[in-house]
Amino acid sequence: MSCLDSLIFICFGVIVLLINCLASANAEEVTCSRIVPMRYRDDKISITDFGAVGDGVTLNTKAFKEAIYRIEHLHRRGGTLLYIPPGEYLTGPFNLTNHMTLYLARGAVIKATVDTEEWPLLPPLPSYGRGRELPGGRYMSFIHGDGLHDVIITGENGTIDGQGDVWWNMWRQRTLKFTRPNMVELMNSTSIIISNITFKNSPFWNIHPVYCSNVVINYATIVAPADSPNTDGIDPDSSSHVCIEDSYISTGDDLVAVKSGWDEYGIAYGHPSHDITIRRVTGSSPFAGIAVGSETSGGVEDILAEHINLFNMGIGIHLKTNIGRGGVIRNITISNVYMDKARKGIKISGDVGDHPDEKYNPNALPVLKDVKIKDVWGDRVQQPGLIRGLKNAPFSGICLSNISLGGATGQRNLPWQCSDVSGGAVQVSPLPCSELTSSQQIGACASSF
Repeated sequence: MSCLDSLIFICFGVIVLLINCLASANAEEVTCSRIVPMRYRDDKISITDFGAVGDGVTLNTKAFKEAIYRIEHLHRRGGTLLYIPPGEYLTGPFNLTNHMTLYLARGAVIKATVDTEEWPLLPPLPSYGRGRELPGGRYMSFIHGDGLHDVIITGENGTIDGQGDVWWNMWRQRTLKFTRPNMVELMNSTSIIISNITFKNSPFWNIHPVYCSNVVINYATIVAPADSPNTDGIDPDSSSHVCIEDSYISTGDDLVAVKSGWDEYGIAYGHPSHDITIRRVTGSSPFAGIAVGSETSGGVEDILAEHINLFNMGIGIHLKTNIGRGGVIRNITISNVYMDKARKGIKISGDVGDHPDEKYNPNALPVLKDVKIKDVWGDRVQQPGLIRGLKNAPFSGICLSNISLGGATGQRNLPWQCSDVSGGAVQVSPLPCSELTSSQQIGACASSF
């Protein structure tokens, strides 16, 4: 993509967000963000009170740990706000604590150290059984928390910079010893808000709530180069009651991907992702815009994604799983999606993703059913859709309506392709596969149209 194309794309993304903001000024906008109310903290401290220096060079890990230790042990009524003033604060990874707000002023940058020796190792997630990239443990996320309640990361659009280039290069050169760190990972936590922050150049996944409930992520900006490996935007994982709204994401992997564990480890852990809303998200990626999977072994259900704007995409909407995954994917509703320039508009596939080891059970077949995709428009889409179920576990209840995905001018455009699937399609252009257009199949989806 040329510099001019990039500039036009960024400007368009900003315009879309401005239009959404203007619309909300004229009418009360539908939102899920009220599931976790924003809390005001009477007690406030500054990172500079603990000797932090915002010169981009001084390592401030000690200051961050001491400030958070103070919050954890003084137990101020209503919690404490940790203020990060303008400046660049270089630091190693650190843990958050209960009842705290990490507040970044305008012009404040929390920057991750590039010294990989500063990054502790954590044991594998139980639902993954090993590091996602390599056997063994994984590097601690830059900003981390486990077993927390009432945590807010917000501010005046300050920046959290993962300085991921050193990690991306190790991945490319195959010199990684363990799985790369996420930017923000919160485990086993409740009542979380991440709002009005810019995340830049994550080493791996950007925001990873895992085994969490009641999570709000809104007004976030998440950016990384298109060729940065595995820099997913937001990955709710074995989590419930998650609200993702009003955000701009442009990264090297899926913008939003709902997950729930990996093969036999995810099946044994048995913790599904459910009741997740994704609304008013704009972005670009060489991979997927809205994704489920491919790690879905704990199950994924009751997902709503709507009012999504996608540009320069690999795949607009991607539901993905594989043999060995097990798990049930159901009650997925995706609507009001616009995409411009994509290799594939809609992909639902049962042959995506690798396995943690040779112990997975090839007879653990996933179930994927009851998917509604409606009100989708696209231009310059090379292939409108590909739906490939499993021979011994066909996908069912795939209901498509009011979809128009125009082809790319001057390029070879592929037709819909389907196998091992049942459902129905009404007002879909180009005409979808015969598996979805027979009168009997359409009748099975009548209540969805």
